[in-house]
Amino acid sequence: MTSLDGKVALVTGASAGLGAATAKLFAESGATVYGVARDSDRMADVFAEVPGGRFGSYDIGTADACTQAVEDCVAAFGRIDVLANVAGFHQMRRTASVTDADWDLDLAVNLNGPFYLSRAALPHLLESGGNIVNVSSVAGVEGEVYSAGYCAAKHGLIGLTRAMAVEFTKETLRVNAVCPGGMLTAQVTEFSAPEDADWELIMRIAAPRGMMDPVDVAKTIAFLASDDAAAIHGAVYRVDNGKGAD
Repeated sequence: MTSLDGKVALVTGASAGLGAATAKLFAESGATVYGVARDSDRMADVFAEVPGGRFGSYDIGTADACTQAVEDCVAAFGRIDVLANVAGFHQMRRTASVTDADWDLDLAVNLNGPFYLSRAALPHLLESGGNIVNVSSVAGVEGEVYSAGYCAAKHGLIGLTRAMAVEFTKETLRVNAVCPGGMLTAQVTEFSAPEDADWELIMRIAAPRGMMDPVDVAKTIAFLASDDAAAIHGAVYRVDNGKGAD
């Protein structure tokens, strides 16, 4: 089992889905976890299964909230060794129907938040020799129908990962990304398609082996966050249940 003993991890999106699975797995692997999400009530339920962890409610689409989240984590635990940018948001819209607000929300959660958090956490991660794991998506390496904002943001997150990896080549900081396929989370199982959507195009999102359990993706995040991945820097891992083999 991957060991995260002694590490302090800030995990976003920790109220549900992959973020919750990651927070729980990190704790099981020995990490002390600080959870970040908007829904504090749901996080309270999650963190009942995260021994020693703490959490706070933040809107990660804003720079001030991201800075505050990092400061609160350091105040609580004295350091940050891992930043896991797991939070994500996906809305399906025909491109011509995407409003400015839709576009801004896609970028705020999926790209701006990881950047703001990374920027705020960098001094602490450089001091601890820590690492960042960004959760992009298969939509970050290929196109998905009715998902212009989501795809743009997730492609951008991979670009951010690679740019930072090059910038910090000579430091001990590591930066990597994970690209999950479809998981059994509310974001996937409860999505709303546009009226008169082309379901043949929508079904191209599905993997040949079906939907994954979020824990299966969380295991890759935990591995990349651990010292077992000490030689992995600037990598982009697809965890997609065979979709990439199509």
